[in-house]
Amino acid sequence: MQLTTPYYLIDKAKLLRNMEKIAYVRERSGAKALLALKCFATWSVFDLMRDYMDGTTSSSLNEVRLGHERFGKETHAYSVAYADYEIDEVVSHADKIIFNSIGQLERFADKAAGIVRGLRLNPQVSSSSFDLADPARPFSRLGEWDVAKVEKVMDRISGFMIHNNCENSDFSLFDRMLGQIEEKFGPLLRQAEWVSLGGGIHFTGENYPLDAFCNRLKDFSDKYGVQVYLEPGEASITKSTTLETTVLDTLYNGKHLAIVDSSIEAHMLDLLIYRESAKVSPNRGPHRYMVCGKSCLAGDIFGEFDFPNELNVGDRISIQDAAGYTMVKKNWFNGVKMPAIAIKELDGSIRTVREFTYADYEQSLS
Repeated sequence: MQLTTPYYLIDKAKLLRNMEKIAYVRERSGAKALLALKCFATWSVFDLMRDYMDGTTSSSLNEVRLGHERFGKETHAYSVAYADYEIDEVVSHADKIIFNSIGQLERFADKAAGIVRGLRLNPQVSSSSFDLADPARPFSRLGEWDVAKVEKVMDRISGFMIHNNCENSDFSLFDRMLGQIEEKFGPLLRQAEWVSLGGGIHFTGENYPLDAFCNRLKDFSDKYGVQVYLEPGEASITKSTTLETTVLDTLYNGKHLAIVDSSIEAHMLDLLIYRESAKVSPNRGPHRYMVCGKSCLAGDIFGEFDFPNELNVGDRISIQDAAGYTMVKKNWFNGVKMPAIAIKELDGSIRTVREFTYADYEQSLS
């Protein structure tokens, strides 16, 4: 029986391919891998991911609690800023806490004295091509950069988090930026016990030079005597998930349009934020359509794609690569039906793990 669209479909066989590459990197390099929950937090597949990863890293109290309770293993806590009322609970769920600033470290170091403490460093270089997502943008609030200031608090921390890769599939760029990190922060790195290099390194992508990557990580670890951590988000779940939609209407207004029962504003928000097109496979054929969402937002458009046949009401369109920054950002804009979440098991069977109802919409408000 075909599920009612829209729904996100997580294919465990495709997810497993990423997990196996992560396991290879862990074994060859000695680095540990933590799932970045800010990108993907659908805990119904944590049973598979847990066997291939070392734990989770978070950006908030809710994420660190989810990581601790649903994933287990190592639980790293990070936030741009913690509030007084949440710090005790954060510490209760975490094995390691990484403060964004010296100010936050000094404010909460004593409360976090029972767990490992670290600090975020900002090397002031990054791979991001989007100012919105660039941690090294001018006046960035993300981490400390003054070596002299950090030296003064080394007695209160044992390691660092450095996140400056963003959708970086270029190993040579990663290598070069890591060299810049070494030049800038070498004296600090030599005093550390662990260093997290963050996420945004697309090492599970096709044709990525995994062995060169592993060697670079191992050399870095050996040089400074540190345990290296990676925080793969997109790299963990890339190409594992689709957003399944159905055509509700077609029309022609200078271009052929197909309206589906989903919305980028509500279900794939990053497409709107970064002005990017969705992906449809195989995207070839003589019939070109602009695929549009059903919200009232004029720019609610998935993109333009080629199809082998004319589209009709009731036809299915499968939006590819729909795991990262989707389910964690989905919202109730226009009250559009929230996609269900389904999993395709390794044996090919499909099960729905969560459906959303009017009650969910109503209770998200007041």
